[in-house]
Amino acid sequence: MNINKVAVIGGGTMGSGIAEVCAKSGIDTIVIEADAAAAETAQARIDKSMDNAVSRERMSADDRVAAGSLLRFETELSTLDDRDLVIEAIVENEQIKLDLFRKLDEITPAHAILASNTSSIPIINIATATSRPGQVLGLHFFNPATVQKLCEIVVSIATDDDVLATAQSFAEKRLGKETILSQDRAGFIVNRLLVPYLLQAIALFDTGQASREDIDNGMRFGCAHPMGPLTLCDLIGLDTIQSVAEVLYAEFKEPTYAPPPLLKRMVSGGRLGRKTGMGFYEY
Repeated sequence: MNINKVAVIGGGTMGSGIAEVCAKSGIDTIVIEADAAAAETAQARIDKSMDNAVSRERMSADDRVAAGSLLRFETELSTLDDRDLVIEAIVENEQIKLDLFRKLDEITPAHAILASNTSSIPIINIATATSRPGQVLGLHFFNPATVQKLCEIVVSIATDDDVLATAQSFAEKRLGKETILSQDRAGFIVNRLLVPYLLQAIALFDTGQASREDIDNGMRFGCAHPMGPLTLCDLIGLDTIQSVAEVLYAEFKEPTYAPPPLLKRMVSGGRLGRKTGMGFYEY
């Protein structure tokens, strides 16, 4: 099956980045948001990103116009009745995702592949909310999706082989991504490795063993990471990190996946990182 029409549910940081990548690749793309105001915000976010790409000579003005013409912003799921692929990129809450996939199953055409950008929730849980579990898989992009080359493909025990092949070809040949394949275990590959590292950095800071700057500089200058773990936490969003950690801990019951007390307090206090202007650093 060829994928020519795509929808992205959610126009936040991740969703808008995925939609922009699709449009730049010449794909008819719909972005679905909760209401008109959110749709306008998503459109402004993508417009700014593409304008920046032109100003930095990473994209021609003609390509920018072409990509913009392939993007539509809608608020009704009923507009997705002709899509070949739908990528969900909403809040990392399992029940909300399950409710959405039940609706998508009713609205989208029978051939459509339904994908989630979840970073931790088991794909089989999402798949069994539909009548087509064989056509459900994870397409986990990384922030910012317009820059990061990786797409982590997650297959459940129900995912059909031809669906996997179609999704992998789409990510690699149409979007120009590098792909890795993971079985359906909480955290998949990247977050299974990354989240314990981030949680240990938070714990070091929480216990007063080191300053935030020394923790970050230790990994920047000692391990050649592009940014330190606490800066990365702020970029990802502390609420997202806590959600992923809780899913990992629930599945594996290993102490390294337990959210540190400071993380819980910061999330409760609304200090979520860059998106709120305050996390481990101020923005």
